[in-house]
Amino acid sequence: MPAPMPHPASPATRAWNAAARWFDTQAPVGDDPALASRIDWLRALPFIGMHLACVGVLWVGVSSTAVAVAVVLYAVRMFAITGFYHRYFSHRTFRTSRVVQFAFALIGASSVQRGPLWWAAHHRNHHRHADTPGDPHSPTQRGFWWSHVGWFLTCEGFRTDWARIPDLIRYPELRWLDRYDTVVPVLLAVALYAVGEVLQQVAPQLGTNGPQLLVWGFFVSTMVLFHVTVTINSLAHRFGRRRFDTRDDSRNNVWLALLTFGEGWHNNHHFFPGTARQGFRWWEVDITWYGLRLMAALGLVHELKPIPAWVLAKARD
Repeated sequence: MPAPMPHPASPATRAWNAAARWFDTQAPVGDDPALASRIDWLRALPFIGMHLACVGVLWVGVSSTAVAVAVVLYAVRMFAITGFYHRYFSHRTFRTSRVVQFAFALIGASSVQRGPLWWAAHHRNHHRHADTPGDPHSPTQRGFWWSHVGWFLTCEGFRTDWARIPDLIRYPELRWLDRYDTVVPVLLAVALYAVGEVLQQVAPQLGTNGPQLLVWGFFVSTMVLFHVTVTINSLAHRFGRRRFDTRDDSRNNVWLALLTFGEGWHNNHHFFPGTARQGFRWWEVDITWYGLRLMAALGLVHELKPIPAWVLAKARD
């Protein structure tokens, strides 16, 4: 006899599991395949709440200290996402020690863009199926908003595809970060509030406090970082120039490159993702590449994979 079909979880069970996954990404997802590609609104509530928290600037005010903290955290975490989540974990374009690997995995995790295993697995799937129905975030397939924010709020979007990352799952510390991906952002938020409260007492001339550093340093900085990062999904396959003929619609966009520290040279990257450098010409600003070169000079990373001569020979300019 054929095995009986599993019964879909009840609404109450699905709600409980979704809330549990706010803290533990390995909590049960349910067995109803019809829900896999739908937005999991309950689980998305913290993401929505972070946007609403940015409105708090109207109450906490602004200071040069708070803005400076927000900018520094944007820059540091953008480098962790582009240099390590993307160029290291996703594409393995250089080598580093386990200590440095974990340090930048922690910094990347503070960006509220999930753990490095989830990030790398989804990005590898993107390259495998770029701008086809199998691409998780192609704007040519499902439009701007889906590629920008919709895709990762679904049940299947929350999952980590372990089959895509066999080289990374052997690290228990990375698996822990992937499972409890809210721990680091929460600790960052608490630390910012605490630092702000201390500064209010010991350095009142800085004009900041706990709520202000929390709103600017965590919520505003994190949400700007998120939306700038995902423009590579939603805009870099729509606007810009195509130097190389690729099977997808990736494009080079100088403005996105400046905002994302070099990721906007997206057509370059899709033509040859195996290099640590994405600005293929000297004038293509690639801040992440400069940072990696500095780290290499300091002995923190090594074996940065270069751009092969044959790749440059294929360029149209």
